[in-house]
Amino acid sequence: MITGALFAAIAVMLGAFGAHALKAMLAPDKLAIFETGVRYEFYHSIALFVAGIAHLAYPGKATRLATTFFVTGILLFSGSLYAMAMLSIGGVGIGPIGILTPIGGLFFIAGWAALLINFIKSPASTH
Repeated sequence: MITGALFAAIAVMLGAFGAHALKAMLAPDKLAIFETGVRYEFYHSIALFVAGIAHLAYPGKATRLATTFFVTGILLFSGSLYAMAMLSIGGVGIGPIGILTPIGGLFFIAGWAALLINFIKSPASTH
């Protein structure tokens, strides 16, 4: 849950940075890419809280794995979107960075799947 709070704080700071400082520096399509990174970082910061609370109610390997998947997803998905937007300021192409975005998305999906599996397998589950 600490990691979720940290990523949520960073998402708020990056959102403000994008809305104020980057708005004048980025083309609208690049700003939208940056904002997508912020939005998904925020969603998955909340997912980290969910995983932390879930671990208290349904302790297991899958909730710990979900946390790892969500953190990796934030770094790859949101991080690559931030890099794409920022690199465009200097006219630099994205190169191989673009492949990280869908990989990060797969980590997000894996995190939600890990939580689902843990909930289903938990003895506390009422199905």
